[in-house]
Amino acid sequence: MSSNPGGPAIAGSFVTAEYIEEFRRAAHRAVDWMAEYLRDPRVYPVVSRIQPGELIDALPSSAPEQGEKYDAILRDFEKLIMPAVTHWNHPRFFNFFAISSSAPAILGEMLSATLNINGLHWKTAPALAELEQVSLGWLRQWMGLPEGFFGIIYDTASVGVVHAIAAAREYVDPEAHQRGSLGDLVLYASEQSHSSIEKGAIALGIGQSNVRKIKTDAEFRMRPEALAEAIEQDLAAGRKPFCVVATVGTTATTSMDPVPQIADICERHKLWLHVDAAYAGTAAIVPEHQHILKGCERAHSFLVNPMKWMFIPVDLDAFYTRYPDILRRTFSLTPEYLRTAGAEREVNLMDYAIPLGRRFRALKLWMTMRYFGREGIVRILRAHMEWAQKLARLVEAEPRFERVAPVPFSVVCFRYQGSDDDNRRIAQQVNDSGQAYISQTVLNGQAVLRIAIGNIGTTWDDVAQCWELVRAAAKNL
Repeated sequence: MSSNPGGPAIAGSFVTAEYIEEFRRAAHRAVDWMAEYLRDPRVYPVVSRIQPGELIDALPSSAPEQGEKYDAILRDFEKLIMPAVTHWNHPRFFNFFAISSSAPAILGEMLSATLNINGLHWKTAPALAELEQVSLGWLRQWMGLPEGFFGIIYDTASVGVVHAIAAAREYVDPEAHQRGSLGDLVLYASEQSHSSIEKGAIALGIGQSNVRKIKTDAEFRMRPEALAEAIEQDLAAGRKPFCVVATVGTTATTSMDPVPQIADICERHKLWLHVDAAYAGTAAIVPEHQHILKGCERAHSFLVNPMKWMFIPVDLDAFYTRYPDILRRTFSLTPEYLRTAGAEREVNLMDYAIPLGRRFRALKLWMTMRYFGREGIVRILRAHMEWAQKLARLVEAEPRFERVAPVPFSVVCFRYQGSDDDNRRIAQQVNDSGQAYISQTVLNGQAVLRIAIGNIGTTWDDVAQCWELVRAAAKNL
């Protein structure tokens, strides 16, 4: 029997003993490869060196007519696919936020794929529905958020913010659920906020022009007085403020908006407050950093991405709200074929989300939290933040460089004291080396270099070597 039999339908299952044994052998080989990869991805260049279209040209233009053996498939994975990979799991991947997979989470993904359950409603996947509630409850406790927050998993923070904005619209304008938006709703966010907020406004028909970008202070935090002034101006113009998005850990600098003062303004005007803590919320697991979520208990909704800094593979966004009834009212639409008996304690997660289909994402979160425990996660996060402080001190001690933003977590923003082109060339030289991958941003109109520490396999030596690459590139200018 071939690995992928074709031909006319016959009585009996295609899942034969030979099919399973072939899978067992290939799976063992794949897991051995995975273990070696996780042991030290440093043998690979961080950034793929292929040219655009190179992988497309290397692969057949049509799928095979006859099934192929696993040996050939895995051989092409190593020969063709791996050279086209930029290694987010590399210990010297310091770009964006340095996400990484951990062994227990990978096992969770493997088990989830094997079970292949789809959480349409409780009856279709009781384990999914209830483990999601349990694991998100554990995470809420670790971060120090109070009881009363209902949790649900979405795939990404970008999708989470769409749900937050939709619930906010339902909160202030319930008729929009049927007739759509009237075009008078206004949303507010910091000028340092993530682009997903504007995309969410576009997707929901709020409109990009109805998103107010609020000015920030010298540390790139939203200015509450500027927010209050913008709201008053819109009210005077006959518009309808409805939602404010505050950020704890902005994308460029990881700055924290003053959530308590923003919450005061939202409560005064009866606006929905959503807090985006996609990256930094995880830091609240560390006891001495739990204060970063002060005021978040007053938010209507809140999200954090364990896939960013809790060693969970993409994708997993943990979304919480104190108003699950409003979230449910926003998205609940149950045709006859999805109706259930509605037993006590039955939670149908399809009622709280746009997607109907739902993967068993909670399994990898649950397994990771059990494997490391809170103490294990805290130990790693603490090290990352200590290394960021150490790197910041090296930057400050180097006359040719300057730190340009606070370092509250594990991201350091700095620049070479030259032109914007100089800074861009430094980043390009570091990234072209294959030994590290750093990012760039723009702050106060100037090009800035950015190193984000967060990979589970990263050591201080990795950070120090990246810094030496930056210094060497500066000398080469």
